[in-house]
Amino acid sequence: MHWYEDDDFWVDFAPVMFSDRRRAEIAELVATAPLFDHPPGTRVLDLACGPALYAVPLARRGCHVTGVDLSRPMLDRARAACAEAGVDVRLVRGDMLTHVEPETYDEAINVFTSFGYFERRADNLTVLRNVLASLRPGGRLLVDVMGREVVAGWIGRPQVVELPDALVFQRDTILDEWTRLRTDWTLVREDRAREVSITAFLYSAAELRALFAEAGFVDIEVYGDFDRSPYDQRARRLVVRGTRPADSPASGPDVPAAPAGQEGEDDA
Repeated sequence: MHWYEDDDFWVDFAPVMFSDRRRAEIAELVATAPLFDHPPGTRVLDLACGPALYAVPLARRGCHVTGVDLSRPMLDRARAACAEAGVDVRLVRGDMLTHVEPETYDEAINVFTSFGYFERRADNLTVLRNVLASLRPGGRLLVDVMGREVVAGWIGRPQVVELPDALVFQRDTILDEWTRLRTDWTLVREDRAREVSITAFLYSAAELRALFAEAGFVDIEVYGDFDRSPYDQRARRLVVRGTRPADSPASGPDVPAAPAGQEGEDDA
């Protein structure tokens, strides 16, 4: 089993990754950042939606949001967050390697470095092609990751996060000549410790742009944050956005045309 398929991991480490402070910060980000300035009625796919940190404020803007995630605990958290916020978000348990809804969405997002999980480059390319097929002609995909150039500025500094009932230690290691990043998490709670290692592709801006192009996207834009600032030495994130061509087919030979919820029924 891969680390991202381990539901216990998401339960144990969710307080670190998805804190109340981060939820508030993202709500402000969605309300103000140009890259999220979608008009009411926009159909948005939040791929690897987690506990709906982006889906809730997007729904508040009037977008019709579908959140797709493989983790049942994350979908449970998303459902609770949507109910608390009083917003209607369609939640689907699905695998980004196979989830396709042909020509359904105007916008798609994949944030929180939720891209590049798979060990094979071809699988990561398949994810982009799946999203391309799920977008309407002219629809756009936005991917947010920690770019290689950004990681180079802070790698090697272990981090400690204090929770009310636990401590979390995080350490990052560069692998395979700067092509992968491994993050080791240690959760210490009372008399027990839990260790998990997360490994993902580490893309440079040029490499991720090229992967978007190979998947079939055009008009590819690269930014250093959601405010559309340039990707330079001051960049905080690597944000790449690409557009599905107006004349592209609904799916190609490498894209499975699976209906929504193929991996699991709608959870909303």
